[in-house]
Amino acid sequence: MALICSISNEVPEHPVVSPISGHVFERRLIEKFVSENGTDPMNGEPLSSDQLVEIKVQPTVKPRPPSATSIPAILKALQDEWDACMLHSFTLRQQLQTTRQELSHALYQHDAACRVIARLTKEVTAAREALATLKPQAGIAVPAPSVPAVAQPAAAAEPMEMAAEPGEEGMTEEIIQKLQDKAAVLTADRKKRGKKVPEELMPAENLSNFKQQASHPGLHSASIPGILSMDIHTADTSKILTGGADKNAVVFDKESEQVVCILKGHRQKVNNVLYHPSENLVFTASPDSTIRVWGVPSGQCSNIIQAHDGAVTGISLHATGDFLLSASEDQFWAFSDVRTGRVLTKVTDESSKTSLTCAQFHPDGLIFGTGTDDSQVKIWDLKERTNVANFPGHSGPITAIAFSENGYYLATAADDSMVKLWDLRKLKNFKTISLDERYEDRYEIKSLCFDQSGTYLAVAGSDIRVYLCKQWQELVVMKEHTAPVTSIKFGNHAAFLASTSMDRSLKIYGL
Repeated sequence: MALICSISNEVPEHPVVSPISGHVFERRLIEKFVSENGTDPMNGEPLSSDQLVEIKVQPTVKPRPPSATSIPAILKALQDEWDACMLHSFTLRQQLQTTRQELSHALYQHDAACRVIARLTKEVTAAREALATLKPQAGIAVPAPSVPAVAQPAAAAEPMEMAAEPGEEGMTEEIIQKLQDKAAVLTADRKKRGKKVPEELMPAENLSNFKQQASHPGLHSASIPGILSMDIHTADTSKILTGGADKNAVVFDKESEQVVCILKGHRQKVNNVLYHPSENLVFTASPDSTIRVWGVPSGQCSNIIQAHDGAVTGISLHATGDFLLSASEDQFWAFSDVRTGRVLTKVTDESSKTSLTCAQFHPDGLIFGTGTDDSQVKIWDLKERTNVANFPGHSGPITAIAFSENGYYLATAADDSMVKLWDLRKLKNFKTISLDERYEDRYEIKSLCFDQSGTYLAVAGSDIRVYLCKQWQELVVMKEHTAPVTSIKFGNHAAFLASTSMDRSLKIYGL
């Protein structure tokens, strides 16, 4: 016999009986009534929730709805179940593949860390032995510069940092933490992007049809011809910064074809320029040993960074936008605060004693590369100020280096007319592009540039060549300049190319 709730007249899911009236109720209904009235709903007698007696009954099985009893409905239910099973299986396979990749990456990192620890332990032991040998001879504490007598680049870096130049502020824990936090954010962003090419990126078949759209020969003085360097504002790609042999830098708007401002102040030619990616700041470097920070469009110099005793040969802005890397013929690289102009650290490699020709930050900002006059490409750890890897193989001074945005590839060029591609994970050269073979005279390479997605590599020198990365297929050759090309840059999503040359012109290429 079915029990019926005296309130709802339906079969209760949780039946209880009132000892006062003997009626059966649904528990939630009678409890709500008792909490509001405190009486039995049938006879009005006082009643509390504690007096209710639970009735143990078999659970009620509700009949299936009519829609679930027809053959089409049953087939649909089976199809839905199959689809759910397949989706679940696909999700599991995806998770398995992701887990395998993460495990492989973790094992690689662990192996690399073990090798680095073993090498550093060996170098520390060697440095301590050398220090113990030198102390009795000196009779006093050995000064820092004597430790590099141990021919180990990583061990030599620590005394280099201790031998600070006057005016250096040093790398504080706050600065190092800021660098690490920025690197973590950039690495996470790169993983999110993965290997997917941006939809807005110019297709390779379109880029191979690039032609000259505009030429601007009047930006710098005709009496001392030549534009030596160039950069494009990331946030507003119509703004282009050039540095010339006439000692001036010029900010040019390619849309309006007007000069925004002329930056005058260097005593010698401007051989390196940088545009801040998010602010109206530009940086210029010169053989006069100074780096200047300028405001745009006021054209006023806000800071002068005097980090070197020789000509400044390369500058690179850290991803935070607050610090600048510079390289010089005085054999030192320096790391400076662009807001205050202070030199935070200044380091040289005592084992090589050769001039530096160029410098470039890795996209994450924790390591960077420098080129030297003796054909070496050196990779440095910024936090530890140590030389962690060397890439030999070129002949002649290194003329340009460029890191790919994917963080894995490094492109280098030298006076040997070759572009070498290096895998930073395996620390080896995996591709060499020889340009001398297809050129009548010696091919001079002055500049290398990857686009923001790491899909294309542009080479500038005796002419301009653009390559499709991974396949390293030559997409286009442009020979509109009448003198060596000194700098090449991509616009956002490779929508256009800009180049400068010793023929005193800025040229724009596009569809």
